Amino acid sequence: MVNNKRAVISWCFYDWANSAFALTVMAGFFPVFFKSFWCSGVEATLSTARLGFGNAVAGLIVALLSPFLGALADSGVAKKKMLGFFVLMGTVSTGLLFFINQGDWLNALIVFALACVGYNCAELFYNALLVDVAEKEKMDMVSSMGYSLGYLGCGILFVFNVFMVQKPSMFRLDSAATAIRTSFMSASLWWILFSIPLFVFVREPVYTKISGVMAIFKDSLSRLRKTTLKILNTRTILFFFLAYWLYIDGVHTFVLMAVDFGMSIGLTPSSLMIALIVVQFVAFPAALLFGVLARRFGAYTMILAGIAIYILVCGFGSLMLKSKLDYIILAGITGIAQGGIQALSRSYFGKLIPQQEAAEYFGYYNVVSRFAVILGPAVVGSVAFLTRRAGLESVLASRIGMSSISVLFVAGAVLLLLANKKGEVTA
Repeated sequence: MVNNKRAVISWCFYDWANSAFALTVMAGFFPVFFKSFWCSGVEATLSTARLGFGNAVAGLIVALLSPFLGALADSGVAKKKMLGFFVLMGTVSTGLLFFINQGDWLNALIVFALACVGYNCAELFYNALLVDVAEKEKMDMVSSMGYSLGYLGCGILFVFNVFMVQKPSMFRLDSAATAIRTSFMSASLWWILFSIPLFVFVREPVYTKISGVMAIFKDSLSRLRKTTLKILNTRTILFFFLAYWLYIDGVHTFVLMAVDFGMSIGLTPSSLMIALIVVQFVAFPAALLFGVLARRFGAYTMILAGIAIYILVCGFGSLMLKSKLDYIILAGITGIAQGGIQALSRSYFGKLIPQQEAAEYFGYYNVVSRFAVILGPAVVGSVAFLTRRAGLESVLASRIGMSSISVLFVAGAVLLLLANKKGEVTA
């Protein structure tokens, strides 16, 4: 079924669909609303800790599910059905955020965590379908098209939702709070609406004749064991996975916690929304820019450059920024690194693996990506909470908590250098 143009476009539009949740809900309005509406009257450090631990729990659930789900995806077993289940889980949970009352922070956090689990697990099966819609030589182009549509689509919806929050009366809404709740519903509807083409036009080939639940279960465990052993016995790939897990966890944590951090240091919600828009539209062309520079300097070098940018943003920016303009400038710099790291990590990894087993290894790459949402939020929440308990004032505790993400980037860079220590890869 490869090279079906309609299937390729339909597959790419799922990135357009689910990215609405990633930006509007996960990175944008949920952290703002969680602090100001569901945790109203609560000290900023405590609400930050709650959000950080909530994100960590959601990440842990995804991490526990992902290895087995990844094995199922590599086996080609009912990928579209599993994708549909988790899309439904994610979209319904996102829509339910509209109905949660003020002050009900626990239910809000539980429903948000369920939406995050649905989003991440669905993306695992979505990525696994890439091998069904594109031949190997066109896989990078198709995958990049999906990334590009994702940045563009969620940016468009987010701008609309920000405008709705700023001018709720124009939409016959009684308050900005109602507008934010409506934005959650809009992300839910956008996600499920633009997912439909994938389910209609993408055909899933049957890769295995295995039947029966137990047989499929045993085969999936066998595949998982074999892939794990191969990775453990390949030093370059193993160190890359460890490095990627750390630095992409830092990227994900920055996305999840940046808005909450901005509120903790006194920035207005409108300033934070502008910064998020800047990140999104800078990241869109940044992936292309990093690709051009990678031709000159190599993907490996440019990934390290992206990590260095994040270290400066987390380590210096979070401690030193003093104004709305500082935050927006840092947002633009972050967008450059974000687009570049995401685009080049995948292409660099493609040069490390045996091409005849690319689908199997990329399935594991997706699993590692899903693990990378645990450590960072827990670190930020813990550091912010403990420094506040130690007697530091709330704003400084939040700054130190956010700057602690730089540890993940430093560790990731060290491991990436070790992965390339003997020159096995010069990509």
